[in-house]
Amino acid sequence: MIDKVRKILGLPSRKTGNKIVLSVEKLERRVALLENGQLEEYSVERSTSRNIVGSVYKGKVKNIEMGLKAMFVDIGFEKNAFLHFWDAIPAALDSGIEEIDRPSKKQGKRITAKDIPRIYPVGSEVIVQVTKGPIGTKGPRVTTNLSFAGRYLVLMPFSDRSGISRKIEEPKERDRLRKILHQLDIPEGIGVIIRTVGEGQRARCFVRDLRFLLDQWAKVEQQIRESPAPCRVFEEPDLVERTVRDFLTEEIDDVVCDDRAATDRMSEMVGQISRRARNQIHFYDGATPIFETYGVQKQIDDAFHRQVWLKCGGYIVIDETEALVAIDVNTGRNKGGRDVEKTILQTNLEAADEIARQLRLRNIGGLIIGDFIDMKSRKDQQMVYNLMKERLKRDKARTHVLPISSLGLIEMTRQRAQESLSDTIYQNCPYCGGRGVVKTSMTTSVELHRTLNTVMRKYQDKIHEIRVILNPDVLKRLKEEDEELLVELERRYAGRLVFRGDPTYHQEKFTLTDATTGAELKA
Repeated sequence: MIDKVRKILGLPSRKTGNKIVLSVEKLERRVALLENGQLEEYSVERSTSRNIVGSVYKGKVKNIEMGLKAMFVDIGFEKNAFLHFWDAIPAALDSGIEEIDRPSKKQGKRITAKDIPRIYPVGSEVIVQVTKGPIGTKGPRVTTNLSFAGRYLVLMPFSDRSGISRKIEEPKERDRLRKILHQLDIPEGIGVIIRTVGEGQRARCFVRDLRFLLDQWAKVEQQIRESPAPCRVFEEPDLVERTVRDFLTEEIDDVVCDDRAATDRMSEMVGQISRRARNQIHFYDGATPIFETYGVQKQIDDAFHRQVWLKCGGYIVIDETEALVAIDVNTGRNKGGRDVEKTILQTNLEAADEIARQLRLRNIGGLIIGDFIDMKSRKDQQMVYNLMKERLKRDKARTHVLPISSLGLIEMTRQRAQESLSDTIYQNCPYCGGRGVVKTSMTTSVELHRTLNTVMRKYQDKIHEIRVILNPDVLKRLKEEDEELLVELERRYAGRLVFRGDPTYHQEKFTLTDATTGAELKA
């Protein structure tokens, strides 16, 4: 069915021309993943706001909230970190792996949430890892279930179980990897996960990766012993290193970077893994900014519009609210021919493909509702749903999507580890205050007339001349369309109105003052 969808969307049978483009500047580092020239992944890291997700801290328990079943831990930030009781149980496992039990001397009585306050009393030290960065007014969320990602493996020092990523689905490959996993010399009480990128790799790759991760953990243990709380004992690698670790796979044809030092660092890191991959890394020294040369900047600018156009002529509208993200699908210019159902299906398929892409690009998280165009055929509905699931498989954030409802809605959740990219790049408009709209000149004129009527009645026998300061656009309307109403007010209350336009005034703002004393007048 997916092949049929690819044909409808006009997509190539396989990914070709995949490229990673890195822009390294003093204040900001950016990474873009292009597939056939189209932007598919985009990450930003700024020098003033380094991503702390994945970093490990030695903290102190500040207080315990039994009602919330959580602890608040001081890890050196302005806001204490939130540690749920269930995240404080070392035996907890990520549901995204297939467990393989190995004998452990540490197995004993199962720890429950009721035991946590006794194990971690107020004032005690605890080693935690950030799973979700500070968002808005909330502090970071942390866990005691530490994990360290390598190239092919994830090391879990406080777990005694190992597994294989469920995204590796081929039974024969899983059996092969399971054998390799059992042959690895994993220390007692430590678990590992074979990452998705480990599919098809030889045993020596895992042996080398395990050795690197164990050395890394040994350094962290030393930091834990020697450093007083609160402090950071492990920092998640920067964007350049994470790019090599997470993105540079066999599907990538080229890596281009505009910084010589970063290019050399990536070449050195990759050279330890693959000589062929090292030859794929290139330094860009062109006069034109690298993101403009490869057409990335325009795609970024287009991607963050509220309305995103589809190839077929339809479009989607994305609205982020506090509680959820609403995405509306419309046919737009795609009126199609006589076959209306085919037009609707094509628009919905392109929308599903673009929605999955936009979620990754914008790093949108939480509850997401997609309002698709109604489809009568259950087969068409299933096709759109299957495409959405297929596209979400590549998402590094955990997602859960439900089938299309009878109302034509797709409901889904996406893991929110940090603020969305739009929150990082944009701020609320200082003019409209984040509403996205302002009152019309007519509305402001109506409110001004209402206020003038109240003020002139209130000060009828005391003030004979009132000065009105307001936005020039509103003043223009008053002169051209509402002048007779103002003259009537002056006649009714035997007063005089003097107007002055001030371009610094908000379109919704106006000030009334006594022309003689300059005192401000309130209704």
